[in-house]
Amino acid sequence: MPTMVLTGEYLNIAGNVLNEFTKKAELAVEVEEKDVTHFASNGWKLLIGGLKSGTLGCEFLQDFAATKLDSIMWPLLGSVVTFEVRPTQAAASASNPRYTGNILIKEWQPISGSVGDEATVGVSYPTSGEVVRATA
Repeated sequence: MPTMVLTGEYLNIAGNVLNEFTKKAELAVEVEEKDVTHFASNGWKLLIGGLKSGTLGCEFLQDFAATKLDSIMWPLLGSVVTFEVRPTQAAASASNPRYTGNILIKEWQPISGSVGDEATVGVSYPTSGEVVRATA
């Protein structure tokens, strides 16, 4: 059984490779369930798929220096931008698929933490439109 340990994910938001700041990137996609149960279904619920949606969740190590994370993300607030995520930083392939699409930058939490904590930023961005999986 193949197994993998994530040690070098690739994350690009709005044309910015953010690997040096990224602790975690999670892409989740789902389909709404629509209940189409009718009286002839013999007491069993019938479901079909509806609209698809997704979320890109990230945890970043904050950096306020010029041209670093905060200066990249702050101007994007409220915008729909492109994203790309891959399991590794290698080129996309059958064993390293890339997922691309658009996300709404709906939040930014520039300062968070307690005394002694590393400065991190946790965000969750909804996808806008189709998420595409490619192997080349």
